[in-house]
Amino acid sequence: METNNFSRKEKAVDFLNLVASGSVREGFAKYISAEFIHHNPFFQGDAESIMLAMEENAAQNPSKVFDVKLAIEEKEYVAVHSHVKQNAEDLGAAVVHIFRFEGDRVVELWDLGQAVPAESLNKNGMF
Repeated sequence: METNNFSRKEKAVDFLNLVASGSVREGFAKYISAEFIHHNPFFQGDAESIMLAMEENAAQNPSKVFDVKLAIEEKEYVAVHSHVKQNAEDLGAAVVHIFRFEGDRVVELWDLGQAVPAESLNKNGMF
């Protein structure tokens, strides 16, 4: 699939869809810069560390459900709010990925998540 004409928002969503579906290396090859860094405190901060963790997660959860709720693009930043479930029965989590692009490539990534509780006091739900 040709991605040169994609907006940054479309590229961020395509990247997330690829890694969620198990095509982790393809996603990294298409969209991640050689200068990539990320800010998840559970990983070292380099592309290789997060890529290997994503591959491991995809292997352990081949039926992952990834549902984008909202994507917002502002200059070189893209924020994607999604519902991620490790399998169809999982309640999952609300996740926000924030991408910073330089040109067509992602150079920086933040990810934040909040587990979906079995019961919630909030009548509006998480989505």
